[in-house]
Amino acid sequence: MRILGVVLLVLAGGIAAWFGPGAPLGAAIFAIHPPFLNTFQAGVQRRLSPELWNDVFLPVLEWPGWLIPLLLGALFLAIGLLRRRRRHG
Repeated sequence: MRILGVVLLVLAGGIAAWFGPGAPLGAAIFAIHPPFLNTFQAGVQRRLSPELWNDVFLPVLEWPGWLIPLLLGALFLAIGLLRRRRRHG
C-alpha cells in the first residue's frame, strides 16, 4: 500500500507540473486519451444513473487534476502506516 501511495503522490506532482496546478482533471484526461471521457460518460449514464454523472462525476472532473491522485496517495500511505503499526505492536 505504501508503494502505491508514493507512486500516486509522484503522479500528482507530475500532473501538476505537466498540465499546470489549476488544470481540471477532465482536461488532463482529455489531453492523455480523448475518447475515454465520452465512453466513461456513456457507461455511467446508461449503466448506473444520469444523475450520478451530473451530480458526482462532473464536479470531480472540474477539480484540479492533481487532487485525486494526491488524496488517494495520502490515503494509501496512511493505510500502509496503520497496518505496519498494528503488525509491529
